[in-house]
Amino acid sequence: MTTPPRRSELVCPGHSLKMMTKAAASAADEVIFDLEDACPPAKKVEARALVAQALETCQFTGNKVRAYRINAVGTPWWQEDLTIASRAQVVVVPKVRSADEVRAVAELLPEGVGLEVLIETAAGLLNAYSIAQVPGVVSLIFGVADFAADVGARDFRDDDFGYARAQLLVAARAAGVQAIDSVTVKFQDPTATANDAQRAARMGYDGKWAIHPSQLEPIHAAFNPTAGEIAAAQRVVKAYERAGHGAIELDGEMVDQATIAVAQKRLEVARRAGLIA
Repeated sequence: MTTPPRRSELVCPGHSLKMMTKAAASAADEVIFDLEDACPPAKKVEARALVAQALETCQFTGNKVRAYRINAVGTPWWQEDLTIASRAQVVVVPKVRSADEVRAVAELLPEGVGLEVLIETAAGLLNAYSIAQVPGVVSLIFGVADFAADVGARDFRDDDFGYARAQLLVAARAAGVQAIDSVTVKFQDPTATANDAQRAARMGYDGKWAIHPSQLEPIHAAFNPTAGEIAAAQRVVKAYERAGHGAIELDGEMVDQATIAVAQKRLEVARRAGLIA
């Protein structure tokens, strides 16, 4: 299963066709139509039909990933939520505590539909590596607000939860999947979004959740490679290709397959951003 770059994942309420249409036309790398937290219980059944309609009829710009978030396993809605999965590329599973919950979802998915898993509890974090190893999982997402509530934190806005973010990142990398950072709830504060995105990018995260289109520009700026990084990556890849195989020396440093993987990923992000052809 291919895993395109996900610098930004824009989530919007599944009971608003207007907002889903706007999200589909945004610059986000992925859009997630939400049947869970953003959708009131009284509107969940109606929203499911709207999400199915939006996935089929909205004009998705660029190479945008089309996804939707189901309700948590064990709720009255989650299995019915999966009846529209064939219309999406990815299903997002919230409040996952164990790999068994992910397997229960995976068993009901059509072939070729990927899974993204929200880690929002202490149990989920401890089981993050086994969760990420379930076939079909393409990313782990840190859900800071619910995680803070689960561990009893007073206010998630005042703590960066560095340990939790690092543990999720390590679990994702060990399992070979992407790591997506949590949302910045102060969506009208571009500086807060930029600071959070830059922290996540420095740590090694692949991207970040957004709840408003205005957050996309600072998020992309944080995760886009610089011109110098692009040039260095291109030079490394060309040198390695000329050598043909094995480790090589370039400018006094060793270049091997691990170095090339980092460079190729950087160039893939740059292409997605339109920074190179």
